[in-house]
Amino acid sequence: MLIAKNITKKFSGVTALNNICLELHPGKVNAIIGENGAGKSTLMKIFSGVHTQYEGDIIYNGNKVQFASTKDAEEAGIAIIHQELNLVPHLSITENIFLGREITNAFGILNKKNMCEQTKLLLKKVNLNLHPDTLIYKLKVGQQQLVEIAKALHTNAEVIIMDEPTSAITDKEVDNLFAIIDELTANNKTIAYISHKLNELFQKADRYTVLRDGATIGAGEMKDITHDELVEKMAGRKIMIERNTMNAASNEPLLQLKNICLQNPENSGDNVVHNVSLTLHKGEVIGVYGLMGAGRTELMETIFGLHPSLSSGELYMESKSKKFKSPADAIKAGIMLIPEDRKSQGLCLDLTVRDNICITVLDKLQQWDIFLNKRKETALSKAYIQQLSIKTASQETQVRNLSGGNQQKIVLAKWLAKTPKVLLLDEPTRGIDVGAKSEIYKLIKEMAAKGLGVIVVSSEIPEILALANRVLVMCEGKLTADMPVAEATESNMLTYALHRN
Repeated sequence: MLIAKNITKKFSGVTALNNICLELHPGKVNAIIGENGAGKSTLMKIFSGVHTQYEGDIIYNGNKVQFASTKDAEEAGIAIIHQELNLVPHLSITENIFLGREITNAFGILNKKNMCEQTKLLLKKVNLNLHPDTLIYKLKVGQQQLVEIAKALHTNAEVIIMDEPTSAITDKEVDNLFAIIDELTANNKTIAYISHKLNELFQKADRYTVLRDGATIGAGEMKDITHDELVEKMAGRKIMIERNTMNAASNEPLLQLKNICLQNPENSGDNVVHNVSLTLHKGEVIGVYGLMGAGRTELMETIFGLHPSLSSGELYMESKSKKFKSPADAIKAGIMLIPEDRKSQGLCLDLTVRDNICITVLDKLQQWDIFLNKRKETALSKAYIQQLSIKTASQETQVRNLSGGNQQKIVLAKWLAKTPKVLLLDEPTRGIDVGAKSEIYKLIKEMAAKGLGVIVVSSEIPEILALANRVLVMCEGKLTADMPVAEATESNMLTYALHRN
């Protein structure tokens, strides 16, 4: 259905794609696999008309094409679900889905009723129980991801590009997405599927193409390759991620929560978080698992002082009672949060890599209390670029021009520079490849061994098992399980996540 021949793309002299060759077959799930910065998203943006200047040829349905815009690509039958969500925050779900293709009557007036009804059907299809008039900015990242999927389904495209479509949704929503994909491929639609979750690819993909450093490394049928062979092609080396078997470094309490509650801002009679109590010890990594809407993100935000007027309960830091009125108070106490949505909450996209890494410690980088010491800034930034293997042309590169995984590493770097006592990680490896995950897992364990307390929220059970000493499970705002990682299994974690008592 779609063929890329010798595609080369450069940004400011840096080669992002180098003679890429690739085929997407109709009625198949075509996996595009590679580490962060391999060129996957750049290639998909060429297919979908985002990038219009490149070398090489695109053959679509037997004809050579070059799209002048995303609208050109959509009209030709190519839709893309972006890894970095492309919704308009202050428009409704309906307005986002129909943006640029609104339904009007004979007089050119919007047919809101028709669009609303179609939106209801699309939301039902992706199992998202929201009113079509809900504004996008009120949605969690996972809910926005489902709206993106609904938007792509609405176009009735022949080629649907899914760039990390499950990065922010839970296992239940993934099953629903897979059912939608089965329906699409049964109708001979072409699916280009980018994901770092290799288990998903072996479950759903028919074909694979591996990219590394902007070049095509290999392609073939998924049934003809093993997990380890695929990882080695991606990384150019062997990667091993194993279950955590280490105990916490200390029994000394670091952070204690007692009966923490968070009131629902839209319903004062309801709580989003219900009476959560836990103790985080020095050197301990706690993994928090749960389905979408379980209250995990809200719990992290409450600890971080984001909802002081809506929260109640007691919080102790190093056995001292604390009441955080703002995130600044939490940061001062040594608690740092890496948020779920790096794009809107974690980064200054128009600033450079160096500026983003150094932004939390400007007071330490001053010279004569007046000027910033550029030498110190550069040294600090360079150290974290090397430590976290951040792929960037230079420290002066704007963060918005990096891949999603490298952006996530910069969010991690800026808080590590602050030398936290407690690190709250909300979906820390969303959109990050298996090699980078391995590096970040190793770094988290090393920091914990030095006494840092870590709470990791993740929708990926293997990630929880790889990192945590202790596993907590939440359901509907309540803590339903607290167990050592040795007792945690996929089966019992899911059981507690679906708990209804």
